[in-house]
Amino acid sequence: ALLDSNAQTETRRRLFDSVLSNVTAGVIGLDSDGRIDFANRAAERLLDMGAGLSADAPLAIAVPEFGPLFDRLLESGLSAAQDEVRLTRKGKLESLLVRLSERRNEGGGLEGYVVAFDDVTDLVSAQRMAAWGDVARRIAHEIKNPLTPIALSAERIKRKFRPQVAEPED
Repeated sequence: ALLDSNAQTETRRRLFDSVLSNVTAGVIGLDSDGRIDFANRAAERLLDMGAGLSADAPLAIAVPEFGPLFDRLLESGLSAAQDEVRLTRKGKLESLLVRLSERRNEGGGLEGYVVAFDDVTDLVSAQRMAAWGDVARRIAHEIKNPLTPIALSAERIKRKFRPQVAEPED
C-alpha cells in the first residue's frame, strides 16, 4: 500500500511538473512567508531571469515590480489580487497581467501563494493603436464636417451667378 501510494504521488508530481513547465504563462509558487518555492520555465523566460528565480528568495527581492501587488494582497485580506504590471527587461518595456492568489490546505490554513502572469504587451499595444485610430477617424470627421456646407454654398453661388458671368474664369 505504501509503494502504491508513493507511485501515485510520484505520478501526480510528474504530471504537475509537466503541466507547469509547458504552459505559456509564468507561474511562481510562494511559501506562506512570500518566499519563492518554485518557478516554471515561462516565468524565468518572461522575467528574463534564467535560473535567477532562486528558491527561498522573497518575491519582492527577486521581482521587485511584483512587491506592491503582493503587499496589497496581504493588506486587503482578500484571497486574490490582480493588476497590470509594467517592467523593463532587456531594455524593452513590457506589460504583464499578474494575478496573485492564496493557496490554502484542506483545513483552511494558509500554505502559500501562487503568482500567475502573462505578457500582454502586444494586446496593450493593439488597444492603444485602436484608440489612436478612433481618434484619427473622429478628427477626420470633424475636419470634413464644415467642408460639406462650404462646398454646397459654393455650388449654389455658382448656379445663381453663372448667367451673369460672361466668362467662367471671371
